[in-house]
Amino acid sequence: MDDQGCPRCKTTKYRNPSLKLMVNVCGHTLCESCVDMLFVRGSGSCVECNTPLRKSNFRVQLFEDPAIDKEVEIRKKVLKIYNKRELDFSSLKEYNDYLEQVEDIVFNLTNNTEVEKTKQIMEQYQRDNKDSIQRNKAKLTREQEELEEMLLQEQQDSELRRLETLQEEQRQLQAKRKNKQALLDELERSQLPAVVLLAQHKDRATQLESQIEKQKQTVKPTIFSTGIMRAESAEVLIDGFYLLTLVCTEDLQSQSPDALMGLIPM
Repeated sequence: MDDQGCPRCKTTKYRNPSLKLMVNVCGHTLCESCVDMLFVRGSGSCVECNTPLRKSNFRVQLFEDPAIDKEVEIRKKVLKIYNKRELDFSSLKEYNDYLEQVEDIVFNLTNNTEVEKTKQIMEQYQRDNKDSIQRNKAKLTREQEELEEMLLQEQQDSELRRLETLQEEQRQLQAKRKNKQALLDELERSQLPAVVLLAQHKDRATQLESQIEKQKQTVKPTIFSTGIMRAESAEVLIDGFYLLTLVCTEDLQSQSPDALMGLIPM
């Protein structure tokens, strides 16, 4: 990766890690500074192959091998014309033959093989299939719009579920605090032994946790527009009550409510 560099100014990513390399339709690389210098009038020729280029067609090189960037860009242009789908064909063999033709076109244009002949084939196909190309393009646009609407709705639903989960967590936290305060009041006022009161508190806490678990199990999964199901997490803040079980066997009758408070989870 460090060997990548500009063929004109010889600057490499090793010497300048922030170097931004650009690539055009011919697949040859120039750094951003050289592009600005050579194409100050908006057009010029590639320094390696003399292909006429426009400055506006330069884009940031995404792959280590600029030939891959070239193929990706060519494939995009080809698929805008060859935009049929499997359901447009009467048999799988016809569809596979169609895909093979597309790959041949991409290969020829990427590797500069029979370029003119390949372009003529594309132009003829575009003339012969003008209506279906436009129809499929419009269909694709509608599907993209529908997909974007579904994704937006999913985001809104996800945010709503998140807010509902936060509200439920607050309600559960308040319920546990109320349960704790009830225990403190009982420890202060009741004549029952502290062990009995703590056991009752533990039972109430267990019931509360059981209710929370039932709510978690009833959460329905989210079905995305892709058809993939994802279970929506409904994690809640559940403080452990196991400390009470550890100390219930001790003699707590002599302990004051303030001392017992430190054993009660918040």
